[in-house]
Amino acid sequence: MRFLRRSLTGLFIASLAVAALAMAFHVVQGAVQDRMARDGGQMPGRERVFAADVVPVVAETIEPELTTFGEVVSRRTLEIRSAIGGTVVELGDNFVEGGRVQAGQMLVQIDATDLEDAVALARADLSDAEAELSNAEAVLILEQDDLESARRQVELRRAAMDRQQGLLDRGVGTAADVETATLAVASAEQSVLAARASVNAAEARVASANTALARARIALAETERNLARATITAGFSGALADVAALEGRLLTANEQIATLVDPNALEVSFRLSTSQYSRLLDAAGELVPAEVAVSLDVAGIDLIAIGRIARESAAVGEGQTGRLIFAALDNAPGFRPGDFVTVTVREPALQDVARLPTSALSGSDTVLVLGEEDRLRDVAVDVVRRLGSTVLIRAEGLSGEEIVADRVPTLGAGIRIRPTRPDQAEGANGDQSDAGGDSTETDGADTDMIALDDDRRARLIAFVEGSAQFPTQAKQRILTTLRQPEVPAQIVARIERTMGS
Repeated sequence: MRFLRRSLTGLFIASLAVAALAMAFHVVQGAVQDRMARDGGQMPGRERVFAADVVPVVAETIEPELTTFGEVVSRRTLEIRSAIGGTVVELGDNFVEGGRVQAGQMLVQIDATDLEDAVALARADLSDAEAELSNAEAVLILEQDDLESARRQVELRRAAMDRQQGLLDRGVGTAADVETATLAVASAEQSVLAARASVNAAEARVASANTALARARIALAETERNLARATITAGFSGALADVAALEGRLLTANEQIATLVDPNALEVSFRLSTSQYSRLLDAAGELVPAEVAVSLDVAGIDLIAIGRIARESAAVGEGQTGRLIFAALDNAPGFRPGDFVTVTVREPALQDVARLPTSALSGSDTVLVLGEEDRLRDVAVDVVRRLGSTVLIRAEGLSGEEIVADRVPTLGAGIRIRPTRPDQAEGANGDQSDAGGDSTETDGADTDMIALDDDRRARLIAFVEGSAQFPTQAKQRILTTLRQPEVPAQIVARIERTMGS
């Protein structure tokens, strides 16, 4: 009986112990589940550190360069026209398309037979006019002498009349003698009046002869000018274009036979947008004489010419936008009017700015600055200019700081990174995948032709079609090139630089 009681007591105590253990297991399991629910089902891990390239912010003075396209034109062009009509009897040396001629050199000789006859007749008329003037002057001298003689006769007749009147007063003479002397004086005075009329007529004849002589001289000068116009000469040294005269051809008056271009007086015309134009204005609103560099790709070799902005168009052309700018070229060997060239304009210097890669900037114009413990902080910056793959920002407050060069979605404020500086870039290739970004390098110097994807090709074609910077003929050539399977890398780079500026 006692054994049975003790056995039941031990069994009861064992049951209580099992129940307590079950309850303890349930409490522990609930606590673990609550903790796992709060921690997302993961155990706490170590902070992840990303590798990223950083570049220093260096404040400097930068002269941005603006890239566009333009056309070479000549500041000195002369249309060679025939001032008179006639048959071409002789052509000068080098009177061919592209021929080089010197100032004063004979270009075209027109048949001058009729003109020489006209000059001879004009000279004969001049001789007649000179003879008529000499005769009229001689007649005038005679008439003046006749007038002087008549006046002396009047004086003598008056003296005789006075003498007869004195004799009559003394009772010696007669009244008839006095009357006769008076009539003689009146007759002499009438002769003076006739002589004066003759002198006036002679003076009028001399004036008419002078007028006729002047007309003859004018006619002779005109015929001589026409004779000189029969020989067409070069107004200045240059090259000929649009040559359209042949020996034996009949020319009409004012017909254009060639164009003379001075290859040493070249300038480039290019169109800028209004925003680009505003960067080239000084404080007074005047266009600054900024330096320009003009390049022309000839068989893979760039011809370079330097010049300065000279002026701008007075009005915006119909259907155009922006401003048409002209820059005079100092020395442009190898360039010709009509060349389609790339124009690089050096803008006024910007003070206290820093140059950063475009990939370092976010869409809201902020950059990631490396702070203490290599943690990043987001800082807003003032963007001054975008230049293709680079951007210029104000360096105030950021000079000496380091900025993430390639901003990727996995990087943000508060993230800790392992910075890779430019001098360490060669040994940091193994850590690039930690940043979550892909890197693609293209060496444009090794290949001349590149293949474009559809989006990039469409973007380039849309820019060229909608831009007013390209002349019509050049635009068609560029569009034809862009539609090819492979496009020259240099053309793509130039268009993208223009799009970026």
